[in-house]
Amino acid sequence: MTLPFAMMADAPAQSPRRVRVDLGNRGYDILIGAGLLQEAASRIAAVTPKARTVIVTDANVACHHLAGLDASLAAAGMRAGAPIVLQAGEATKSFDHLIRVCDALLDARLERGDAIIALGGGVIGDLAGFAASIVKRGLTLVQIPTTLLAQVDSSVGGKTGINTRHGKNLIGTFHQPALVLADIGTLATLDMREFAAGYAEVVKYGLLGDAGFFAWLEENRAAIFARDADALGEAIERSCRAKATIVVEDERETGRRALLNLGHTFGHALEAWGGYSGRLIHGEAVAAGMVLAFELSEEIGQCPAGQAVRVARHLADAGLPTSLRDVRRLVGEPLPTAAHFLDLMAQDKKVSGGVITLILARGIGEAFVSRDVAPSTLDHFLRERIAQSGS
Repeated sequence: MTLPFAMMADAPAQSPRRVRVDLGNRGYDILIGAGLLQEAASRIAAVTPKARTVIVTDANVACHHLAGLDASLAAAGMRAGAPIVLQAGEATKSFDHLIRVCDALLDARLERGDAIIALGGGVIGDLAGFAASIVKRGLTLVQIPTTLLAQVDSSVGGKTGINTRHGKNLIGTFHQPALVLADIGTLATLDMREFAAGYAEVVKYGLLGDAGFFAWLEENRAAIFARDADALGEAIERSCRAKATIVVEDERETGRRALLNLGHTFGHALEAWGGYSGRLIHGEAVAAGMVLAFELSEEIGQCPAGQAVRVARHLADAGLPTSLRDVRRLVGEPLPTAAHFLDLMAQDKKVSGGVITLILARGIGEAFVSRDVAPSTLDHFLRERIAQSGS
């Protein structure tokens, strides 16, 4: 059941979980808990004193969470202009919408010390973050993620960007937020499909570097999907802590941070093929991509047999696609040829010297960066999987 802002405000307050992204004088806190949306004005004022703010959100989120937040900012004298409400969906991450947001921020006469609040999922966080990084050569950014995917992944780490016809997130910047407020109460508004898509990114953290966390997820998935506060808070905190550790070590993805792209090289290609539409959403593409990464790892002898099946079983139990056949059914079109698939993968940001960089695994919890999978091997692998899909 969705709780409106006023009703949620009556819930007993508890101290939020706190994860620090320790980047020196650019460091920031990720706060995780219920009721943080009601406290947003005071918490933003604590990190950006005297800042005026403009909210960027989408129409779906606005229905549930905008009015209360906007009113609280106005009451605190922190509202610089009307909220910018965009259409929901991946297609919003475009040049046209970026220009619209930048113009609206300039109309609001924001100054260097003022802040943009990204209220929404990954699309809004990426787009608003990009605008924050370029308007006046850099405004303060506050992330208030309202989806599970955004709370555990896209709101943390400073990546911003938009999509083009060439691929996903190919134009963007690194721009760290000043604060992340992950209010788990906002997740009550998510439908099961969106929640499952976010859960794929939670699973990713176990698969790439923490086998114990993956085993914990196998034991606690049902409680997480029941939106149990303790289980959900634990899953979000452990995910954010894993990402924060990697971001601090490799902020601009010159090394270890690439591991966070487990499943994404395959997944982004699938999203591009699907036209960045609601037929295949990001977390679903990543889920199928992670299974493909484990299957390829097994096929080339890097990973013991049976790991991919275990990964697929867990993701399938969460209602996520785990094969190209599943993806084809969601999109409703024949799969691309192996050559087209490879061409889409070649647009990935991690391509270097024309070589596709893959995140593979030596087992659950042991991901690694690979740049030496022969194109012929990858082509054969994709041809097999496409044939198995019946397309």
